[in-house]
Amino acid sequence: MIGTDSHTPNGGGLAGVCIGVGGADAVDVMADIPWELKCPKVIGVKLTGELKDWTAPKDVILKVAGILTVKGGTGAIIEYFGPGVDSISCTGMGTICNMGAEIGATTSVFPYNSRMSDYLKATRREGVASLADDFAENLVSDEGAHYDQVVEINLSELEPHVNGPFTPDLAHPISHLGKNARDAGWPTDIRVALIGSCTNSSYEDMSRSASIAKQALEHGVKAKSQFTVTPGSEQIRATLERDGLSETLRSVGGLVLANACGPCIGQWKRHDVSKGEKNTIVTSYNRNFTGRNDANPATHAFVASPEMVTALALAGDLTFNPVTDELTGADGEKFKLKSPYGDELPQKGFDPGEETYQAPSKSDASVEIDSKSERLQLLEPFAKWDGNDLMKAPILIKVKGKCTTDHISAGGPWLKFRGHLDNISNNMFLGAVNAENDEVNCVKNQLTGEYGSVPDVARKYKANNVPWVVVGDDNYGEGSSREHAALEPRHLGGRAVIVRSFARIHETNLKKQGMLPLTFANPADYDKIRPDDRLSLINLKDLAPGKPVECVVNHADNATETIQLNHTMNDLQISWFRAGSALNRMAEVAAGK
Repeated sequence: MIGTDSHTPNGGGLAGVCIGVGGADAVDVMADIPWELKCPKVIGVKLTGELKDWTAPKDVILKVAGILTVKGGTGAIIEYFGPGVDSISCTGMGTICNMGAEIGATTSVFPYNSRMSDYLKATRREGVASLADDFAENLVSDEGAHYDQVVEINLSELEPHVNGPFTPDLAHPISHLGKNARDAGWPTDIRVALIGSCTNSSYEDMSRSASIAKQALEHGVKAKSQFTVTPGSEQIRATLERDGLSETLRSVGGLVLANACGPCIGQWKRHDVSKGEKNTIVTSYNRNFTGRNDANPATHAFVASPEMVTALALAGDLTFNPVTDELTGADGEKFKLKSPYGDELPQKGFDPGEETYQAPSKSDASVEIDSKSERLQLLEPFAKWDGNDLMKAPILIKVKGKCTTDHISAGGPWLKFRGHLDNISNNMFLGAVNAENDEVNCVKNQLTGEYGSVPDVARKYKANNVPWVVVGDDNYGEGSSREHAALEPRHLGGRAVIVRSFARIHETNLKKQGMLPLTFANPADYDKIRPDDRLSLINLKDLAPGKPVECVVNHADNATETIQLNHTMNDLQISWFRAGSALNRMAEVAAGK
């Protein structure tokens, strides 16, 4: 299955090969155009032992992220196997697969087992469970299957982990977190603890968190940090309410939010800190990129299991280790939290909650958009390639370091403009660090010599019919499948993105919009590029699969260098570039051109 969200691999927890893609890829499939993917490698993660005590399924992927890093899974499917698999719940497997996106994996998958069958039955899919049980031997890895790489984890020895800040692969066993935080000078006072989101909001997750909250209440203790709870679905919200788990979490100081993306995607208006103020938050989300949750680049965000986040909320201190440390009760007596516990599935079954689905109209009514609308705008086709080489294009920004799709197209309050390409383009590259001056949203206009915001400079280039390029570092475009991160550069006059390496979904999204996603044949050539260089891409008329693109680097002192750039475009994708976008090419085909 493919889905237009980077969290689609959650389905690997039900033994599905579920892959996240950009929206344009899904449009292709709906239009009966084949979906293409370069055959991935397979990385095997062998699990032995069994989960116990404070160690949760989230700790498995936090450990794997620490081993493989945010780009170690790029171009690969992660397949979990081994005797330890059976100690993980179905929803726990989903959590692990969900966060596999943070190591660049194409997707992740677990072998089918009885835990999945139980979950299917509990969610009123007995027929699917019966069929899957009948074909269970086909839904596991082959005996002696070859893996391109194998990682082995003994679950019995695995410590709870907390990863961060600013990247989900900076892994800390809980026993090391306090020292690491103090040594690095990170704020140890936890301002806000947030549990839930699509990654970690199953009934098991919330019941284990509630078991920690209940222990605290028995000792008269409430959360020292602000504490928020985000149910992952209407069904989970309703079931938690019915079984009293939401009330337990409220009683300890929790604020139950709507079952929506919320702070996980940046839909969070914080009032407790000002922008630029250094502070720490802990979440059970997937992503902790700079500014991801609250648009504050000084927020140090850490990710952990929901039960660990709940324990840290009680202490309000990043150096607290619930495995070994004690809390002080209202009576002044010290007490230690017992290991979390909870039901894998609700004993009374799931409550489906309120029916909120609104079916689309069956009428032939047309949709009219107010030309004055700030939130909706009809898309106009991008211009076709003019057949000429790209000559002496200025570099809009040479990005330094990590550049996720959040850096390219920020979320939060900007999301209300998702239907208006021109307005949302005002957030383009707001979070990217300019290699010239180590600042964000401050680049030099090569036409005037003046500095301005990235979107403003891009608009001035576009107004003067000057196409531009972007230069980036490793794993460019990691994170959300956010298609606007490709649409916005194209809309504001971008023609090529040249980087050391790409994240898979974003590279494809750029191709779909008629951009040239190119990589340095020699990654060290990134260092040859100066922010005031002009770049020429030569012989584009001969663009072909596997054939490098020649790039002439024109320095400001009139010196030139020639470097080679690689690409992964096939013939169909090259036709998208020539047509101006994949949609343009679809229109040409429909018109018989």
